[in-house]
This record gives sequence, C-alpha cells and structure tokens, in this order.
Amino acid sequence: MTPNDSRPSGCTSHTPFEEELVNAMNDFANSADAPDFDTAGIVRKTRRKRTTAIAGIAAALIVAGGGTALATAGTSGSDAPKPAAVSAASDGDAANVVLSGSKYKIEFGGLSLDFAKQLLLKTQLELGTVGEKPCGKEGKPGTVIAVDPHSPQIVSKGDTINLTLCAG
Repeated sequence: MTPNDSRPSGCTSHTPFEEELVNAMNDFANSADAPDFDTAGIVRKTRRKRTTAIAGIAAALIVAGGGTALATAGTSGSDAPKPAAVSAASDGDAANVVLSGSKYKIEFGGLSLDFAKQLLLKTQLELGTVGEKPCGKEGKPGTVIAVDPHSPQIVSKGDTINLTLCAG
C-alpha cells in the first residue's frame, strides 16, 4: 500500500498526525469569536445615504424646474405666445375643455389660433368654426376667449371644438 492510497474500510484508527490535526481544527473552531455586527449603525448609514440621494435628486429637480420657469418667464414680456396650461380648476370655464377620461381642464384662454390648433391636434380634437367677438381691453386681439363646448361638459377624442377669438 502506498502512502497516498485510502485506508481499508475495516481500519478505524487514526495516525497521530491526523488526531493532532483534528484537535487543532476543533480548538480553532471553538475559540473563534462570532462576528459582531453593528446593525443599528448599518441602518443609520443606509438611511443617511438614502436621504442624501433623495435630497440631491430633489435639488436637481428644483434647479431644472427653476431653469424652466426662468426660461418661460423670459418670454412672457415679449409677443411670444404662452403655452397652454392644464389646470385642475379655473375661474372661468368658457375657455376650458374637459376631455373624457381626464380629471383636468384643458385651458385654451389666451392662446393664439396657431397654438390652439396645435393643442387640439395634441389632444386629438377637431377644429370647428373660428369666430371673433369684441372683448374690449381685457383680451389681446387674436387670442382665444371662449370654446364651445366648454367645461363642465365633457368631450371625447375626435369631437369638434369651436373657437371664439378676441377681435379687440
């Protein structure tokens, strides 16, 4: 039998080296301390990282929103038309449309005819007749002052919307 061969199945005795090795492994296993984790510290660190990340994202959104607000505020004094606003509530319903399946009013008031046409295309509504009505000093000539049908009546995609523009 060579030294690398396995032991015969009937032989159960261990060599002194094997016994010493097993005893050393048992001593090591019994003396090693269990790892100690500071779970509260880990949780605090994780929460701190999460809070910092959320604050960073919020700051980035505020900066981006502020930039957008400044960009639109810069054009408000000029003759550039203002984009349509979608609001949950408005004082006058004459220039608002409520699209079925939406809880918001689509505001056409103050838009030029070109912007109103673009908004109608975007919301999949059809342009009907375009009329003019004197609006005095309250409105800017050429802007929408009323739509028909208007809220609180609900319209569906494909319905026709008639526009009334300010004649001055």
